[in-house]
Amino acid sequence: QVQLVESGGGLVQPGGSLRLSCAASGFTLAYYAIAWFRQAPGKEREGISCISSSDGPTPYANSVKGRFTISRDNAKNTVYLQMNMLKPEDTAVYYCAADLTRNFCSWSLNKADFGSWGQGTQVTVSS
Repeated sequence: QVQLVESGGGLVQPGGSLRLSCAASGFTLAYYAIAWFRQAPGKEREGISCISSSDGPTPYANSVKGRFTISRDNAKNTVYLQMNMLKPEDTAVYYCAADLTRNFCSWSLNKADFGSWGQGTQVTVSS
């Protein structure tokens, strides 16, 4: 069955870096749109970025543009989120999600488009 497993979260000081991984099983993620979302306590789940299967768009939320980079290793069936220059406001549970109905991302990063989700990994940015 379709499964997404996130890892790589943890506690990091402001200005530090983390790389999150999203390992997929049960499907080939290279063929689909894969996104990262995050949810802070008391806030809505927000889209961070998305990677398309080929030449589609790679949108980023304005709050992370220039600091976060999404990438994919097809051989490992894994998507990554490299997070640099982390800020306390980046603290959240980070989720990866797959849209198994299309192979390109929309610019809206709408969570309703994604039907498969991982369990999340906690990222805490604090000194």
